[in-house]
Amino acid sequence: MIVALDGTILLVAQPSLRRDLDASVAQAQWTSTGYLIAVATLLVVAGRLGDRYGHTRLLLVGVLGFGAASTGIALAPSIDWVIALRVAQGVFGALLQPATLALLRLAYPPDRLGTPIAIRTGAIAVAAGIGPVLGGILVQHFGWRAVFWVNAPVALVIAALTLAVRTPMPERAGSQRLDLTGTALLTAVLAILVHALTDVPGRGWTAGSTLLELTSGLALLAVLVSHERRAAHPIVPHAVARSLPVTAAMALLLVMSAGVFGALFKATFYLQDALRLAPLTTGLRVLPLTALMVLGAPVAGAALRRYGPRHTAITGTVLVVTGIAQLSSLGPTSPWPSLTAAFAALGAGFATVMVTATGTVVGDAPPGCAGVVGGLKQTAMNIGPSLGISVAAGATSASAAPMSRSLVPLAFLALLGLIPAFLLPGHADGDAIPPSRQPAPDKRACCRSRRTPLAHRLLGTV
Repeated sequence: MIVALDGTILLVAQPSLRRDLDASVAQAQWTSTGYLIAVATLLVVAGRLGDRYGHTRLLLVGVLGFGAASTGIALAPSIDWVIALRVAQGVFGALLQPATLALLRLAYPPDRLGTPIAIRTGAIAVAAGIGPVLGGILVQHFGWRAVFWVNAPVALVIAALTLAVRTPMPERAGSQRLDLTGTALLTAVLAILVHALTDVPGRGWTAGSTLLELTSGLALLAVLVSHERRAAHPIVPHAVARSLPVTAAMALLLVMSAGVFGALFKATFYLQDALRLAPLTTGLRVLPLTALMVLGAPVAGAALRRYGPRHTAITGTVLVVTGIAQLSSLGPTSPWPSLTAAFAALGAGFATVMVTATGTVVGDAPPGCAGVVGGLKQTAMNIGPSLGISVAAGATSASAAPMSRSLVPLAFLALLGLIPAFLLPGHADGDAIPPSRQPAPDKRACCRSRRTPLAHRLLGTV
């Protein structure tokens, strides 16, 4: 929640920050870009460190560092300090995010994991929804620095809870040594690709610098894959890389978040620039998306237990595609209930996909690999929105183009989500493996097995 709240509040604070510190538009943009690159590049590494040193320890360090960096930004004398501290805040944000999913895996038995994941999804939606409103109030009455001051006491409360709540210790699965070469390659690949995607709205897909960065990133990715196959201690364990449910769930999260955030980006510009709505009115028009995410998360959890990941994910994907298609059909004379229905479908569908894919990713993680799997999941959720916004901005002019023309690529991108959705397990409650027939767990499973008894039980119940 603190990460989602921080990101949405900053959107409101940036104009005031830029004026107060006499910063250029590019410098103000780097307060977001630098943070995003730091988070996206370090999530998997942070998850691996959590698997080795303990997720509670990583969460504690991450949240205290996040709060300290936020306090430093509130005191920053120049835009250069703000950018540097935002990068530091991104580093600590990367430490705390995978730990939350890994701790859920340790704290709850498989048959109860769906409920906390649904609560987690709803909490993120609430934080993202109230961020712009809270940010507007703080900036208007106390200035832009107040949006960073607010993180400090919240971080202290989370740190106290982290120390107070005891969770089981994770299994140590084989060697947890960190492969430095793989780490460096993964960090470089993600940094290059995220930077390229975040700059597409300003440069376009066909700019020479964009093509160079994308080509370099893909070339390094090929080198990384080749290295990981030969490495004795890969940054992504072989059991995780070979897990079809984990891979499919992450692919689903990537394309779904791209479709939803790309559509939201386009719709926001369209409502304000084409229809001349005020920012507050625009926020109210988008509110059904947040409301249906909050309300849809527990419903998705119940559907997951009854119908299994595959059918639930397919339903969520269809809802997202329907919402984007509905948005693409709207024009200046379209009735507002049509817009409300479109955003409601997006929110309900995205909540369904989030709960399903997160439950599958966390549940199918082999013992000792929950952190790295959580890092991979969060990486997909960071890269997806950048990809979606790049597609929306690159298809046509972000503000002036008709909705239908710029949303077609996003609808097609979301439609691709049906492929990984069909690859998810189809187990529901009735397909669970009886405990008496389950093999004993292998503590070295992270290093050599593809599916664990715990994963079988989770996929049978969640």
